[in-house]
Amino acid sequence: MAHDRLDAVKLDGAGPVYDQIRRAIRDLILGGTWPPGTPVPPEHALMERLGASRMTVHRALVQLAREGLITRRRRSGTVVASPPTTHAMLDILSIPAEVERLGQRYTFEVLARHDGRPTPELALRFGLKRGARIAHLVTLHRADDQPHVLEERVIHLATVPAAADQDFTETPPGDWLLQHSLWSQAEHAISAVPAEPDDAALLDIAPGEACLLIERRTWNHEAPVTAVRLLYPGNRHRFVGRFGPYGAV
Repeated sequence: MAHDRLDAVKLDGAGPVYDQIRRAIRDLILGGTWPPGTPVPPEHALMERLGASRMTVHRALVQLAREGLITRRRRSGTVVASPPTTHAMLDILSIPAEVERLGQRYTFEVLARHDGRPTPELALRFGLKRGARIAHLVTLHRADDQPHVLEERVIHLATVPAAADQDFTETPPGDWLLQHSLWSQAEHAISAVPAEPDDAALLDIAPGEACLLIERRTWNHEAPVTAVRLLYPGNRHRFVGRFGPYGAV
């Protein structure tokens, strides 16, 4: 495995060697090839594999640590950093954890999936470029076998190419992304909307019934990671956040 990780680090020949090393490792991390917790090859191994000086390799790893992509520990070595996974009202939510906190049994089902270019309607709904390569998934999350939230999500395959090989039968898309991708910025909006007939049927509510719509987009620096629409039946959910003058408490 360690030898495979070394072989995966390939330089593109463009620009300073330290930046080539940084980009090569960055792309392995952002693409999901090296998920959080993966050991990063030590400096001496990278030096030998890439024919680079110790200072060059060290500079690349220091920059990756500054970007939050790796964690360097004196005794245990360097590993791919874990993304933040807190669950306050406006943070990135784990729906299984949300259901489990309610003391209910969580299940989910991916109802539809399409990989490729977005349709005009989808591009408009999620603000996508028509040439983007995305995975489009519709997932129904249940709590004690009752519809909990309907999720519509697009994953940018140029940023997270490993998602193309996932069938999401064991882990729902949102939690898989929390485990296998990094994000540095998020945009979050909550609105009240009436349930469209098709959505209402899936959520087991009346058409036109009030729902809470949470829309979220995440980026890793300038690269888009995912965009999601979470539709909650309004009469079953309440979002609470506690905060003080300096942020969440």
